[in-house]
Amino acid sequence: MQAMNMKYETIDEYIANFPAEQQAVLQEIRRTIKAAAPEATEKIGYGIPTFFLKGNLVHFAGFKNHYGFYPGPGAITQFQQEFSAYEQSKGTVRFPLDKPVPFDLIRRVTEVRVKENLEKAAQKVKKSKKG
Repeated sequence: MQAMNMKYETIDEYIANFPAEQQAVLQEIRRTIKAAAPEATEKIGYGIPTFFLKGNLVHFAGFKNHYGFYPGPGAITQFQQEFSAYEQSKGTVRFPLDKPVPFDLIRRVTEVRVKENLEKAAQKVKKSKKG
């Protein structure tokens, strides 16, 4: 079931590789991100589900013992208090399979990442018009 070792064309294909119970949670993570970033597009990036909005927005993945959520190091720092209950590393949070996934936290982090990506894109436009 190690999804990372396979090549997927779509997020549906990726999620279908997991047991039914994990599929349901991965689909809920996907819906949560999509609701927070309705203009983002879905793709497979780095071999895992990725949401893209003027750059990579967030990624998520399933594993044998956890779900991975990858909002980037800035978001991890910004939400450090709320992520403190979970194992993490630079840009990554791991939600154990045997505990509830904090969908509201995923939504709020994704909303912040949307603002960051849109602001960064707007700054690039301003710079390109000056130059």
